[in-house]
Amino acid sequence: MATRSIKIGKLKIGGNAPLVLMAGPCVIESPKACLDLAGRLARLARDEKIPFIFKASYDKANRTSHHSFRGPGLSKGLEVLAEVKARFGVPVLVDVHHETEVPLAAKVADILQLPAFLCRQTDLVLALGESGKVVNIKKGQFLAPWDVRHIIGKIESTGNRNIIVTERGASFGYNNLVADMRSLLVLRELGYPVVFDATHSVQSPGGAGDHTGGDGRWAPSLARAAVATGCDGVFIETHVNPAKAFSDRENAIPFAALKPLWRQLRSIHELVR
Repeated sequence: MATRSIKIGKLKIGGNAPLVLMAGPCVIESPKACLDLAGRLARLARDEKIPFIFKASYDKANRTSHHSFRGPGLSKGLEVLAEVKARFGVPVLVDVHHETEVPLAAKVADILQLPAFLCRQTDLVLALGESGKVVNIKKGQFLAPWDVRHIIGKIESTGNRNIIVTERGASFGYNNLVADMRSLLVLRELGYPVVFDATHSVQSPGGAGDHTGGDGRWAPSLARAAVATGCDGVFIETHVNPAKAFSDRENAIPFAALKPLWRQLRSIHELVR
């Protein structure tokens, strides 16, 4: 089943468009580190002709512990993302945690992301819709895929039809997630482009004691399965050295592994399509 085609800058996602990559660090660790990784990803996208969207967070507001690194904050983080856009000419995605952040984030980001834990917060959902920006709905770990239609309905009520839905795994007992590939098929029936979040789907929420753990070894396999099942894009958190990442270090895919993985995903997508 073909989904609606959504335009983001010069690229399209959904419909008969090529597979899109959303990738970047979990959080902006520093301007230098973020710009370095953005440059590496932009060059990879150019060389491999990948439709690419850069993702990074200015604030990780849902960390397990209050001791965990959250990021540079709204103002400084948006400055870094604006520099990414200006320097590398790539569209940018950022997650927004409160409706008061939406106007400022909308001035910089091409896609505003509704965080999974907040996906039922009506005021935030409506504010994102009213921004007129593309909204990426991260399906909550606690939510059945068919219930995403209610979130879509809230955004549509603002007149906004620029919607993407991202699957990131479902809660499966304590400190565990499971990726149900049927969810991708259910979500596609809602008509909007569907993205599979490979790295969040292998998380173990709170499973490392004072932070979220997981096992990034399985992310490439789940990404291949998702593309074979049918999706319009893949969401991947990546890092030059995941072991030293300030957030999601157990789940991020090493940047060096991204090119061969993407070539596999693109081949699978072309074969399935």
